[in-house]
Amino acid sequence: MLTWPDDDAGQRELADSAAQVLRASGLVVYPTDTVYGLGALPSLPDAIQRIYAVKGRPDEKAIVWLVSSGHDVAQWCGVDSRFERLAERFWPGALTLVLPRLHPQADGLRTLGVRVPAHPAALRVIEAAGGVVATTSANRAGRASARTARDAASEIGNHVDLIIDGGAAPVGVESTVLDLSTDPVTVLRAGAIPVDEIESVIGASVARLSY
Repeated sequence: MLTWPDDDAGQRELADSAAQVLRASGLVVYPTDTVYGLGALPSLPDAIQRIYAVKGRPDEKAIVWLVSSGHDVAQWCGVDSRFERLAERFWPGALTLVLPRLHPQADGLRTLGVRVPAHPAALRVIEAAGGVVATTSANRAGRASARTARDAASEIGNHVDLIIDGGAAPVGVESTVLDLSTDPVTVLRAGAIPVDEIESVIGASVARLSY
């Protein structure tokens, strides 16, 4: 476990080290604004499969991409004015947006969840890794999300390649997940962003799953 440094040079060095681990099909636990994340490069299928194995996560549950800039999303997903308004209001922040993929995957996944985290360590790691890291919460499936690096280490520490300790996650709860590919727009998971704030931004009511 390595502590996130206070100085710029140290932060750059650790972010670069994390990126090297990721490029070698490694798994990195790192802090985000919501909870601690378990990340891998989405371009490396073996690393993504390791995430599923470490978490005990069902194969049908997709992994969100954390990105360093919302401007990059249009290269992977179909976006519209609702996306633009929501991204402008809530990013960087604790809202995950599920969007239709421009190029559906061979495994049948036609949508992609994306988010820009509001955490300096997360953003530096993601930027060093090329702008996108596939990330899920750093805990075993069905268990409480990790708010600290120690929480994550106790859950999955023996199965990852690097843990970055950046202190307690400031929000402490998972992001709200909003599916923009459905009609009506659907909240897939309640989280840090209240639904009424989302509705006020898009000017419409949203459907809610039972959660």
